[in-house]
Formats: sequence, C-alpha cells, structure tokens
Amino acid sequence: MYDGGKIITGVIIGLVLMTFPIWYTSGRAAKKPDIKLPVKEKQCVEPKDYMRKKHMQLLDLWRDSVVRVAQRSYVAFNGAKYDMSLQNTCISADCHAKKTEFCDECHNYTGVVPTCWDCHIEPKEEPKEKPEEKH
Repeated sequence: MYDGGKIITGVIIGLVLMTFPIWYTSGRAAKKPDIKLPVKEKQCVEPKDYMRKKHMQLLDLWRDSVVRVAQRSYVAFNGAKYDMSLQNTCISADCHAKKTEFCDECHNYTGVVPTCWDCHIEPKEEPKEKPEEKH
C-alpha cells in the first residue's frame, strides 16, 4: 500500500526516457547540406532565394497548370521560357542532375518527405565508378 519509493522511481525513469532525445542531442547541430549547384545552367527558373523558400509552391503551380489547364510553358522572371516538367527541366543533365546530391540533401536536413515520387518516376543515378585495383 505504501509504494511511494516505486512510484517516484518510475516517474524519474519515465522523465529520463521522455527527455532523453533533448539532452542527448543538446549542443549538436545537424550538418548543413552541401548543395550541388546546377551543372551547366547558370540561372534557375527563378532567383535562388525564391527557389529555396518557394520551390514547392512553384512545382505545385506547374502541376496544376499542366494537368488542369494543359499549359506546358512557364515564363520566368527574366523572360526565359521553360517546359513545366520536373524530370525534363529541373532534374535534367543540365540542372540538378543528381537527386541524392540535391533534393535529398535538403529534404533530409529539414525532415521533409516530398510527394513528387508518388506520381513521377524517381530518377536512376549511375553508381560512382570504383577505381580499378592494380594487382
């Protein structure tokens, strides 16, 4: 009937377990992603700050325009025309060719799970070649 010691011990153990993630990672910041900029293109469809903050809204606009209105061209801020295509414009050989080095870096850092690949085919990347061993 007098289990006060067991209750207090249980509460302390519970508090330690519940707060473990907070104090275990205290002072350790996640590594900021090392973003690989476009390979050949010097300019994205919109300025860098806009793309960092609102690229998902732009891709949603593209999706809605292509699927619902059948509009396939996008006129950028500088007057350049682009094909509204995730795979053929954004993740192409000229721009952000490697999904793992571009998209995944930031999405993993921020803990975001995009739904792009629910509809689109995820691009296959060539594995890095290993240097040949000399015998």
